Amino acid sequence: MRPVKLSARGAEAPPSPIRKLVPLADAARGRGRKVHSLNIGQPDIRTPEVMWEALRRDLPDVLAYSHSAGIVPLREGLSRYYARHRVDFGPDELLVTAGGSEAILFALAAVTDPGDEILIPEPLYANYLGFARMLEITVVPIPTTAEEGYHLPPRAIWEERLSSRTRAILFSNPGNPTGTVYEAQEIEMVLGLAASWGLFIIADEVYREFCYDGRDHESVVACAAHSGKSGELDRVILVDSISKRFSACGARIGCLGTKNQDVLRSALAWAQARLSPPSLGQIMATAAVELPGSYYEQIRVEYERRRDAVMQELETIPGVLCRKPRGAFYVMATLPVADAEEFARWMLESFEYENETTFVAPGNGFYATPGAGQHEVRIAYVFEEERLRRAIQVLARGLETFRRA
Repeated sequence: MRPVKLSARGAEAPPSPIRKLVPLADAARGRGRKVHSLNIGQPDIRTPEVMWEALRRDLPDVLAYSHSAGIVPLREGLSRYYARHRVDFGPDELLVTAGGSEAILFALAAVTDPGDEILIPEPLYANYLGFARMLEITVVPIPTTAEEGYHLPPRAIWEERLSSRTRAILFSNPGNPTGTVYEAQEIEMVLGLAASWGLFIIADEVYREFCYDGRDHESVVACAAHSGKSGELDRVILVDSISKRFSACGARIGCLGTKNQDVLRSALAWAQARLSPPSLGQIMATAAVELPGSYYEQIRVEYERRRDAVMQELETIPGVLCRKPRGAFYVMATLPVADAEEFARWMLESFEYENETTFVAPGNGFYATPGAGQHEVRIAYVFEEERLRRAIQVLARGLETFRRA
């Protein structure tokens, strides 16, 4: 009998550094351990009540398909939401997706062919690598450093990595996993680079409300609109999600926005192939996007407090190095170990302190460069302050024990 064989694409699909150790965490819980899951950006803040109220009020008799681009009330609400952020998208320039992940996938599929290349600053959101492999495109990493706060390098560094197959620039701002908030001049540099070389820009702005220390978020869409240069807006694609700002990860609602009609037509074709985004999530999101500015200020203050608690605890651990993030809710920390993934596994398989352990995401999965990130982990500060402090204290105990072993 002839054996079956996976495709090369399937066999080489990169595992998620965020989720690949979940079986070890599940096994630890099965042994009665309390596991502090700092590996994933799953907030513990309550989903806004208006979202549940909308679902109860507007629950349909038949759970039917929606329009492939999303229901009109949600697209209209999103248009008003973006206008409050100086981002001008009409409802017909927005496409509702099954989470921000699908928006990224549609954007990449619209502007690249197999064998093409995209430039991404690293460390990068790990799922970018999975989507690129799915579409058979190559990620070309743009190096950033912790010493520079993971800010973008000069234009010359980018141009060294361009080729005839480069099609787009993809980045998140504020950054996942770095928490970096890019300055206006960095965005302008990227816009200029893209204009000179005929590249699309895919801007992942999921964390726009999560900016700290008085920082403001600079949307690449707003910067392009106010540049006064013809054609800049046409090359920009915004991808977004309600998951983080409304603590509604399971609703699986995101969106893609662009002025480029060709990109919209392509994305809609992919959207029609998958039929429709989640209907119940769209009902909830329609209510959420009308929340007042006071809601966003409240969560911003809360996450800034959480960031400060994590940084205070990390700074007490000998040998740990990290820069204070200015946005999102992650921090990349360099640990005094030879292999951070080995340490993360050991914490789940072999360590407990007062029957507790801590689950962090190995940093190597957030790099496209082979061998990079070996000493780093990503920590998501998504729990209330006291639990975060306890999780880092347990991590510190584990690190001390691991280094003595």
